[in-house]
Amino acid sequence: MSGATVGAALRGRPSFGPGIIRRAGGHGGPPLQYVPRLVMILLTCVAAVAAQENRSVYTPIGDKQCRTLKSAEAGDDGFEARCRGTAGYSLILSEGDLRQNLTVITPKGAEHSLELWTVVSSGFSSVGPKAEWRLNGKGAPVALIIRYNASEDPEAPNKLMSYLAVTKITANEICVTERISPGPKANEDARRAADAAASKPCLKQP
Repeated sequence: MSGATVGAALRGRPSFGPGIIRRAGGHGGPPLQYVPRLVMILLTCVAAVAAQENRSVYTPIGDKQCRTLKSAEAGDDGFEARCRGTAGYSLILSEGDLRQNLTVITPKGAEHSLELWTVVSSGFSSVGPKAEWRLNGKGAPVALIIRYNASEDPEAPNKLMSYLAVTKITANEICVTERISPGPKANEDARRAADAAASKPCLKQP
């Protein structure tokens, strides 16, 4: 939302006559009962402007685009590969029992498993070919969006549910906050959820 839009929103507030202003204390401002509503308008405008400043950066995920750390061919238990991220972040792609998961590695080396194979779906699964990082105006990641394909129908194992897992990235927590079901506006819904994810609780296992 532009500054002009914010100004327009404020200009649309009720006008106050001289008598009402005097009853509010004679300072030339709005009556006290209108202050909470004006504060809410301002906070909503600020949040909308901040969300509009966020942008997306995409990085690849997959055994061919990432550096293999463990593999069944090498006699390891399961598969792991390290994938480059953005702004010093990276991802660990893990697979076991035909299910995949991602772990976010911070620039300081802290590891945060997203537990996709439990909080998003426990079916046989695979992540999509790219990660969408939501960056703020300073270029720092504030959220991550991952496509997660899961086979949830035992009678139709080739039928996949394609979820979008939204992960918040804050100084204190990195975890999945929302699971977006397939739909015509799923991408837009996921980005809106990602831009508001910082204040959302971590998604729990269903």
